[in-house]
Amino acid sequence: MMISQFFVLSQRGDNIVFRDYRAEVPKGSTETFFRKVKFWKEDGNAEAPPIFNVDGVNYFHVKVVGLYFVATTRVNVSPSLVLELLQRIARVIKDYLGVLNEDSFRKNFVLVYELLDEVIDFGYVQTTSTEVLKSYIFNEPIVVAPARLQPIDPAAIFTQGNKRMPGTAVTKSVVANDPGGRRREEIFVDIIEKISVTFSSSGYILTSEIDGTIQMKSYLSGNPEIRLALNEDLNIGRGGRSVYDYRSSSGSGVILDDCNFHESVRLDSFDSDRTLSLVPPDGEFPVMNYRMTQEFKPPFHVNTLIEEAGRLKAEVIIKIRAEFPSDIIANTITVQMPLPNYTSRASFELEPGAAGQKTDFKESSKMLEWNLKKIVGGGEHTLRAKLTFSQEFHGNITKEAGPVSMTFTIPMYNVSKLQVKYLQIAKKSSSYNPYRWVRYVTQANSYVARI
Repeated sequence: MMISQFFVLSQRGDNIVFRDYRAEVPKGSTETFFRKVKFWKEDGNAEAPPIFNVDGVNYFHVKVVGLYFVATTRVNVSPSLVLELLQRIARVIKDYLGVLNEDSFRKNFVLVYELLDEVIDFGYVQTTSTEVLKSYIFNEPIVVAPARLQPIDPAAIFTQGNKRMPGTAVTKSVVANDPGGRRREEIFVDIIEKISVTFSSSGYILTSEIDGTIQMKSYLSGNPEIRLALNEDLNIGRGGRSVYDYRSSSGSGVILDDCNFHESVRLDSFDSDRTLSLVPPDGEFPVMNYRMTQEFKPPFHVNTLIEEAGRLKAEVIIKIRAEFPSDIIANTITVQMPLPNYTSRASFELEPGAAGQKTDFKESSKMLEWNLKKIVGGGEHTLRAKLTFSQEFHGNITKEAGPVSMTFTIPMYNVSKLQVKYLQIAKKSSSYNPYRWVRYVTQANSYVARI
């Protein structure tokens, strides 16, 4: 795989990092890319695709915490490989800087360029391993003051028993020490699940899938061995029989369709007690990726009603109900619904006492949007929208509107019921007791309700 350029742009289009490895692509590529992405909506699309071609130059990009990570090339390369490379570069830079934002990039531009020159040489990828790069990187990161950090994730709460720690606990470099020169011994484990659900117009589940990963970031000195135990009733493979010839299933418990593990994970005792053994490398890495299509209870139920209210009017009622426990709070919820092309105006009515909610009608894309700051488990919220049309509609209006889609984040909750039962760290001494932090996060990948 060969790439010509790599650069990072802010949401405003400011060039933060730029490296031209082969001088094959015009210097104005950053401006060309940003102009294309910014005005893509004029072509009738919501967002620019991750890959596009302009004047014979292939542009690949991923968006990470509001920053565009972009690679360009004129040759035919594997798209998925380049997108994976961009994600790994973002992860490596985050490992060294501690946090990804415009301020940390500008304060550490020498370190960032040093990393890029080791990761890619003359357009060819050398390594994306944080641990390997430690041998070649000599610049120390300049730590951005915590007060100036932008929240990376609204669900950034780690818990350990009744302790709570802000998500910025993991926003520190793998090579920097804490103030005073000492390194705090701790390890972080994230169980992140992205769910895809499609509901029929009558509310029945048509398709459901979970794409999950167990992420780990270690700040343990000496790289001690770790044992991570999962549910004892965990089964791999549909029908209860694993493609890896694991034990057969009784039809109960957590059933994963398939999974894969990081190269450092040893599966010696996984068959007998569902325990993973590993010596964690430096930086953030996925311990295990898994996929699940076993039936699960979706976190939200969506009801949508649209009916005529006159010759050139209609009314839409959207009701969402949280199906998770009351001690769980979902945040940053966005509900969207495409409206008929001849919709000229929309007025909204929220329930009495509604707080932290915003509504909008995007006339250019004919999109209804409803934003909720948070929803408490068991809560129910309703939106009424009165639509005005520029022409008389014919036929069934429901065929020209919808479907309703949702995005959300639910911290400390996972629908698959996959659990980390314990996290055991090999002791160096009797007094060695590092901090262990575990977080569960559920996010919407594709959450759609037909009307």
